[in-house]
Amino acid sequence: TFLRGDFQNASAHALSAALSIVENEDGNGAREISSFSHFLWGTLEENFKQQNKSCFILGASGETGKVLLQELLERNVFSKITLIGRRQLTFEGKAYENLVQEVVDFEKLDDHAVAFQGHDVGYCCLGTTRAKAGVEGFIRVDHDYVLKSAELAKAGGCTQFHLESSRGADKNSNFLYLKVKGQVEADIEALGFDRYAIYRPGVLLVDRQESRPGEWLARKFFGAFSAVYSTSMAIPIQAVAKAMVSNTLLQPEQKMEILENKDITSLGKRTGK
Repeated sequence: TFLRGDFQNASAHALSAALSIVENEDGNGAREISSFSHFLWGTLEENFKQQNKSCFILGASGETGKVLLQELLERNVFSKITLIGRRQLTFEGKAYENLVQEVVDFEKLDDHAVAFQGHDVGYCCLGTTRAKAGVEGFIRVDHDYVLKSAELAKAGGCTQFHLESSRGADKNSNFLYLKVKGQVEADIEALGFDRYAIYRPGVLLVDRQESRPGEWLARKFFGAFSAVYSTSMAIPIQAVAKAMVSNTLLQPEQKMEILENKDITSLGKRTGK
């Protein structure tokens, strides 16, 4: 029997394929192609929305997490959005009225397994820095907390997991930051999600509220540079959020994919919005 869910999945595959063909076309008719691309994205969003799916965000208080939440609310493709974090966040405006917030102790995540149950899609933007948390603290947050959360989400029925990682992530790297990022990527892949997407952005172009001098200078440099040239080193944080949401709507044939900075940049521009 060909059920409604099968039809929706088949439609998503077909639309994804059509979108790929349309957006790779060059030459004349650019305006018509752009219009049709916009139509396809709208159809994908409506198709996904009708499936009545729910999602959770880890790290919604961070820079990427905040922008990702805004993007999800604006595009309204999920019937329920849950924020999982160590503290309750305060929001103003009707757009946030239906948000669900689960406060957890990341040192005792097994005690909060229920917070990870019943979600279809998970987004992880959780992370800290060695300078802020020390070596052990950095590993605990960026590896242990992230992996345990993914394990609980998988056990709770989550089928699709989207991880914000970093350009250059490699479990065999001699650099601690890149090594930890690469290791958690691999460990989550081993969990066997039906769909697993890794995003490896470069320097995030955002005016961080508590920016360190080195970060601020890097953002200013890459921001000015990327305004003139396409760069694999930097990306606007809004593009990362748009890419994560847009990629959720697509139906790639592979279960696991890695999106490097240039891939994220391209997908972040393809929403037609």
